[in-house]
Amino acid sequence: MRESAKYRWAIGVAVALVIGFVAGRAHQAAKNLDDAGSGQAEAVVMHVAPPAAESDAAQPPVPAEARTQSNAFKTAAARVREAVVFVQVAVHSASTEDSILDNFSDRLFRDHVLPRSVGSGVIISPDGYIVTNNHVVEGARQIQVTLTDKRVFDAELVGTDRSTDLAVLRVSESNLPNAVFGNSDLVDIGEWVLAIGNPFRLRSTVTAGIVSAVGRDVDIIEDGSGIEDFIQTDAAINPGNSGGALVNLSGELIGINTAIATESGSNEGYGFAVPSNLVARVASDLIEFGEVQRGSLGVTVLPMTIERARSMGLDRAAGVELRDVAFGLAAHRAGLRTGDVIISIDDAEIDEPNQLQSAVARRRPGDTLSIRFWRGTQLQTREVTILGLDDGATGRWLARQFDEPRPSVPADPEPRAEANPHQNVSGLGLLVAPVGESAREAFGVDGGVYVISVQPDGTAASAGMHADAVIASVDGVSVSAYEDLRDALSKYEVGASVVVETVRRDGSHFFYDVQVGGE
Repeated sequence: MRESAKYRWAIGVAVALVIGFVAGRAHQAAKNLDDAGSGQAEAVVMHVAPPAAESDAAQPPVPAEARTQSNAFKTAAARVREAVVFVQVAVHSASTEDSILDNFSDRLFRDHVLPRSVGSGVIISPDGYIVTNNHVVEGARQIQVTLTDKRVFDAELVGTDRSTDLAVLRVSESNLPNAVFGNSDLVDIGEWVLAIGNPFRLRSTVTAGIVSAVGRDVDIIEDGSGIEDFIQTDAAINPGNSGGALVNLSGELIGINTAIATESGSNEGYGFAVPSNLVARVASDLIEFGEVQRGSLGVTVLPMTIERARSMGLDRAAGVELRDVAFGLAAHRAGLRTGDVIISIDDAEIDEPNQLQSAVARRRPGDTLSIRFWRGTQLQTREVTILGLDDGATGRWLARQFDEPRPSVPADPEPRAEANPHQNVSGLGLLVAPVGESAREAFGVDGGVYVISVQPDGTAASAGMHADAVIASVDGVSVSAYEDLRDALSKYEVGASVVVETVRRDGSHFFYDVQVGGE
């Protein structure tokens, strides 16, 4: 019992000491505050957070320019976001391997890496027409679209166009929010744009960036008549964005997002959109006719190099050179000829073959184009009326552009019977002869030099030249006889390159960059 009393006494003393120590520290702190005066009191108060209203007032003001730009982004997104839909597709399993997208693994990525059942679309009319990508709906058994207000509709596939990778859907609903088309010809490199879609199934996602290039041809549409004139942007575009909207800061639709360049499978800063002017043309035809009505100029073209431009008297590598002007077709009827350089169409500059292709694709058969071109030493202009595929000659000529290469020596040997006396053009490795009357008719030429054979080890063979063709010009200088060919070649030193133009039996013109060899 004593030991217990002693323990209770010790515990009591300990508690008393603790209470005394705490009380002493509190008294000292109070004394220090009293001694410090008002200055120290202000220092203590400074550590206390002010009321929320005072905190907001203390924040630095947002620069007017930044606020204006932010409001522009918000306004543009608000104008279009409700017109962008989520597309879900049930596909036939066999079709997934036949898509135009299947060979891009090293350079380009599209939605087929994820389940082929999702994408985006843009409502383009209040009565339910929707534009998306062909590769989003290709092989579809069933298509559903979900609006931003979560309404879900079954969609009808109105039509598709593999050449532009576009498709049109329709839902049975009216008074829908729709995007307003802008003029994609006015899009400038460096301007701000927004990409709106459903990447990775994340609904109604908006990203911002700039236009980093226009007129891109990135060789992703494997259809033989593929048309590529993409707007390139660094606005983040990811799997699921395909078929979504690219808009300017006015909220106008300037493109349909289609592909990204990537090695990782996600955005790496290079996205591509079909320009809105081409989209509008394709969509209107699909809605009206169920297919796209296209025509042709009846030409094949070559890109210009600075060396070629200078040799033709141009001060820069502008335009595209006509390699082949098919006899009797649209361009030929209007007076264009092989070797002309198309500079512009309807005042829009043309600098690459795909730009010419896109310019024609945006018109219907029967439309007239004002084509400005360089010939010789001057600029000229012609009005060219596009011929449709229902024109038999045009249809046959276009079909031949995608045929397998034909044998260089056809079955008809008639011109060979007139190929005497023959001449050996050792500088090119050719055996040639004058062009007789029947050959003129067969090839549709007024003169030239007929190529009997091409020596396998000659420079002409290395350049890819074929026999059974007529040499029409050398570096733009017409060749009417063997003497013309000989004189033209004599102006060049051994090793120099010359452009040799030949005409084949079907009237097509081909150009070869041939190195002049020794005797």
